[in-house]
Amino acid sequence: MRVRDLVKSFGGLKAVNGVSLDVQERTVTILIGPNGSGKTTLINLITGVYKPDRGRIFFNGKDITGLPSHLIFKQGIARTFQIPQPFRKLTVLENLLVTYSRNPGEGFFSALRRDRWLKVEEGAVEKAFKLLKLLNLDHLWDQEAGKLSGGQMKLLEIGRALMTDAKLLVMDEPVAGVNPVLAHEIFKTLVRLRDQLGITLFLVEHRLDIALQYTDEVYVMASGSIISKGKPEVVIADPQVIDAYLGG
Repeated sequence: MRVRDLVKSFGGLKAVNGVSLDVQERTVTILIGPNGSGKTTLINLITGVYKPDRGRIFFNGKDITGLPSHLIFKQGIARTFQIPQPFRKLTVLENLLVTYSRNPGEGFFSALRRDRWLKVEEGAVEKAFKLLKLLNLDHLWDQEAGKLSGGQMKLLEIGRALMTDAKLLVMDEPVAGVNPVLAHEIFKTLVRLRDQLGITLFLVEHRLDIALQYTDEVYVMASGSIISKGKPEVVIADPQVIDAYLGG
């Protein structure tokens, strides 16, 4: 993904002010910065929640600037949120299956031709179980989603996104509110997804003590602009980051 000179204003406030960044394929890239720096606005622009005032966004060689969220989703970009919203009364497996969009059995006429949709449905179940195993949720496949822990719900939301064949996951604080042990497990899982599925991950996260251990590249925002980028150890030592983000 490439972002070039992106600008978004709300009244007299420039929430995003000329931001450019590159998220390389098959990497875990993290966006950090103090509260109010423009991080959420930036991911809202990337995922089609907002339209930019200026600038361009490219994904897989295509200009997706200003497309609505559902069309960006069809391009292979899926977003997860800080607070997961699973179907609480459905099982873990059912939560994954409802996001699978290519089942011909969902059509009125095609549903009558069982021979046409049965194998597709079997393939969807097989894919769901493979993802659940990668996410360490396979032993909970028949558990109601509402009975999962907060961290397990975050993993389930990742699985729901991956059932759509997403190539880029844009994640808003994936370990917020999760205990440190499970937070490490979530990031280990993200790295495993990157390595085994070739997924690209672009994350906003505040828990730097955990996240930076698993990150390939870091971008830092302050006052709507990118002030630093690079490997975690380089960025954390940047005086601008210390002043703007760590409070000097």
